[in-house]
Amino acid sequence: MGLSGRKIIEALIAGKSDPATLARLADPRVKASQQTLRQALRGRVTGHHRFLLRLHLDQIDTLDLAIAKIDQEVEAGIAPFRTAVEQVSSTPGIKALAAMQILSEIGTDMSRFGSDANLISWACICPRSDESAGKRRSTRIRKGSLWLKTTLVQCAWAAVRKKDTYLHAQFHRIKARRGPKKAIVAVAASILTAIYHMLKDGTMYQDLGPNHFHARNKERQKNRLVKRLADLGYAVELAPLPN
Repeated sequence: MGLSGRKIIEALIAGKSDPATLARLADPRVKASQQTLRQALRGRVTGHHRFLLRLHLDQIDTLDLAIAKIDQEVEAGIAPFRTAVEQVSSTPGIKALAAMQILSEIGTDMSRFGSDANLISWACICPRSDESAGKRRSTRIRKGSLWLKTTLVQCAWAAVRKKDTYLHAQFHRIKARRGPKKAIVAVAASILTAIYHMLKDGTMYQDLGPNHFHARNKERQKNRLVKRLADLGYAVELAPLPN
């Protein structure tokens, strides 16, 4: 609960029901005007209502205290893995809580997977290959760890919002050909691949840069553009620019 919301509830419990007084307690970031807030907060608050508000506020306080104790217990339990959490948290889109969730699923010992491809397969992030007699059927990803896949996809959505990064470029490159759903799963797989190598080598995340695909596929892109021009009826001769 926000601080301003708590102040309004406490004011109601104390018997202050004047809409103008309550509206002034609202968070300054609220876009509604004071007049709109006064209209929304106009009403009759009885003793029974105040009793229920106090009861609900006590329940919120109890839950907040329980969450704080759980956070303390998690912090104590994660202490031996603090370095691993920091490594995973260096990845775009991943914060400390998400890093803990990922590590709780895959662990910190990457030697048991053998390779990053084995980890991706174990996590069921890669699409399955189902082809027989020249016919391709469903390529949906298999069921795996629900918590791991959900966390990775959420982190992937956060990562692709950061411009001028490898993951942002990868998402838009695949999205143009195969749609956003397959693109975000591919980004999630790339994140898990990076995590594998960080944990294995003891390093932090190193972004490949937004131009990685362009540099890697420069020759392929050149051939594709020449072919496209030829399909449009143009004959072209390429020559490198002088340095």
